[in-house]
Amino acid sequence: MRPCKLVLCAIFALVAASQTSAQTKQAKQGKTDWNAPFPAHKVIGNVYFVGSAELASFLITTPQGHILINSDFEATVPVIRASVEKLGFKFTDIKILLGSHAHGDHMEGDALVKELSGARVMAMEQDVPWLRKMTPGNKPHPIDKVLKDGEQVTLGGTTLTAHLTAGHTPGCTTWTTKVDENGKSYNVLIVCSVGVNPGTVLVNNKDYPSIADDYARSFKVLRTLPVDVFLGAHGSFYNLSTKYASLQKGGANPFIDPAGFKAYLDDKERAFNTELAAQKANSKK
Repeated sequence: MRPCKLVLCAIFALVAASQTSAQTKQAKQGKTDWNAPFPAHKVIGNVYFVGSAELASFLITTPQGHILINSDFEATVPVIRASVEKLGFKFTDIKILLGSHAHGDHMEGDALVKELSGARVMAMEQDVPWLRKMTPGNKPHPIDKVLKDGEQVTLGGTTLTAHLTAGHTPGCTTWTTKVDENGKSYNVLIVCSVGVNPGTVLVNNKDYPSIADDYARSFKVLRTLPVDVFLGAHGSFYNLSTKYASLQKGGANPFIDPAGFKAYLDDKERAFNTELAAQKANSKK
């Protein structure tokens, strides 16, 4: 995909800054503490959950260091660090930092994670203009490598693939990898987001003209990806609390849930189509 033109990139960046500010304010003012700790736990293979009760972060461990997906808010970073250490790993062994998409609740903490660990920060090219405007405490947003759709990130024998699933942001990135557990191989997918936030303009969006087409393409792309283990940028996407409770009881791994992923896509695509149809009808009035 071609890099966006300078003017369009600037527009995207301004929109991102506005959305990030709104989300941060909403999180701070809301009744729910988005940074409330959640038990760190092994998901499957070398994939671990190290996020908060509302924000999902994942540690992928390898013999050559670790990969962290989602730094979340800057204020979430101490929660993530504590979770990593409770699992017996060193935060300073994080070598690569990835993200789901350029909203503050997923990537605002990138600069602090890099400061604490020295990790290389990598991001999808379409989200770079948005990230450049994300500067908590006036710290420049670090980007050590710009990724393209389909690019692979490899460390210590583990490979993750970046899939552009735009719409929620122009660079919304779904991550996939394979892990082994008890002699079996499993496809792990960490979905970015295909939800449509309240107030999102899908028709005649001058700031993001291709938004509806991007959403539609992303649903098609996601339905082609092999999925055994369904994870996401928010624990609520994959029913984290319920599955974690089930995990404590033993038995089959509840995170192995391809049917849950299909149900998630069906629900979000239905909501998208309903909202798109309503906005199209309203635009003709």
